[in-house]
Amino acid sequence: MPYQTGEWLDPERILIVEDDDALRETLAHILGTICRDVRTASTLAEAFREAGNAKPDLIVLDLGLPDGDGTELVTRLRALTDVPIIVLSGRDTEDAKVALLDAGADDFLIKPCGAAELLARVRGQLRRAITSLAARSWAQIVVDGVEIDLVSQRIVRNGQPQRLTPTEWALLRALVLHAGRTLSAKQLWDLVWDREFGDYSTHVRVHITHLRRKIEPSPQMPRLIITEPGVGYRFNGPK
Repeated sequence: MPYQTGEWLDPERILIVEDDDALRETLAHILGTICRDVRTASTLAEAFREAGNAKPDLIVLDLGLPDGDGTELVTRLRALTDVPIIVLSGRDTEDAKVALLDAGADDFLIKPCGAAELLARVRGQLRRAITSLAARSWAQIVVDGVEIDLVSQRIVRNGQPQRLTPTEWALLRALVLHAGRTLSAKQLWDLVWDREFGDYSTHVRVHITHLRRKIEPSPQMPRLIITEPGVGYRFNGPK
């Protein structure tokens, strides 16, 4: 079964904690469509060790494990990492869900769940994690005399406030949140315009030009939004 992937959201590493061999293999196959490094564990001890050593971007966790309850692991993991934790469980009572969310889980899926729903939940958690991390890291930055504040939507270049259109803000946000990573015109089109049809290459190129005029110290020699010929565009943030 084919799955659509978005390279800007593809995680480097996912940890699956599940003691059922067949289900663990199925989950690994599904999540392997968006992640090249899928780690697995079948016990609490293995899971905690893998979480510390592998440092996954997201954890998918089953509750019924042979050496303890998954709720205990959620609590222990939250002392170690703040990556998204999605719980898979056959327990569908409200009390069980509340206890897990209170322990630090980010999402809860009732087994059995479909591949499409699992991937959608994973992408949603990754998107929120990326945005949250970037928002904290980039709440207010200064690059080459340009002040960028994504939270208050404020741009100051050489002491002069710059007015951006909503589309320009969305484009800048997409670039900044993926600073250091080259995004193709198609990826930016999907992130900013979210449209199935249209001349994405022209749209992106024109708006990049407009954005550079407002934020680059020298738009003719861009230092913030770098063009990678034949590949796309990259925001050159602070090191």
